[in-house]
Order: sequence, then C-alpha cells, then structure tokens
Amino acid sequence: MAQAKEGDTVRVHYTGKLEDGTVFDTSGEGTPIEFTIGDGEIIPGFEKAVVGMEPGETKTARLSPEEAYGPRREDMTLTVDRAQFPEEIDPEPGQQLQVQQPDGRAAVVVVSEVSESTVTLDANHPLAGQPLTFEIQLVEVVGAVPEQAAG
Repeated sequence: MAQAKEGDTVRVHYTGKLEDGTVFDTSGEGTPIEFTIGDGEIIPGFEKAVVGMEPGETKTARLSPEEAYGPRREDMTLTVDRAQFPEEIDPEPGQQLQVQQPDGRAAVVVVSEVSESTVTLDANHPLAGQPLTFEIQLVEVVGAVPEQAAG
C-alpha cells in the first residue's frame, strides 16, 4: 500500500487531547477530515504525523506548542478602555467577540479580563502554548501525487 506523502489528499479520523487527557476535538464516528498534505490547512505537526502512514494505520502524535498552535504571545493581548465598547455589549471573561483589524479582516478575540474601566482582549488561539496529543487514523489517500520516475 502507498504511504501518505507531501501533496497527497488524505482523509483521517482523529481525536485531539490536552495534557490532562481532556478531549478538545474529534472527528468521532462522523465524516473523516480531508486535507492536502503540505497545503497548510492543518497545523504543521499534524500534517507531519500523517506523512508515511498507510491507509488503515493508527498512530499517536505528541505535538509541542510550536508544532501545534504556536506559543502564547503576550503581544496578542490588548487592553482597551471600556468606553470604546458599544453600549449593547456587556463584556464578560470568556466571551468571544469579533473585531475588525486595521486591514479590514475580522478576527476573533476572547475577553480575558474586565475591570470597571478596561477590558483585556486575547487574540491567541485558545490552544496556543499547549502541547497536544492526537490519535490519528489514516482512512484513505484520495488523491495521490504520482511518484517521480527514477531517471
């Protein structure tokens, strides 16, 4: 059987866990996720773990924060004056908000702290800075890149 390689489109089932064993995401019994290895659609360590797997194979991959969602960055937090919030928004810790970036794109931030005068927003991915473990099963290679002929 062919092993998954860079450029192949694959389907996988997975379960992602935190260090304490808490499941944060899974494809479960549903539809496997499909992606092309090397396109950057999936976190780097997950893609790397799938390379070399054969259909039907299952493996456990332990990813450092750098291989997953990156380290937590303090420069991704911002404290703003509470008066800058629209009146209809009553910010609470844990609340997710969409903000418009200077380039016009929308970004999701989480309210991390609220005081009488300020609100601290965090744009880090919720899993940034955390090592993650994935149980991965390669279901199939649906679009394989042809092997280069030895010349």
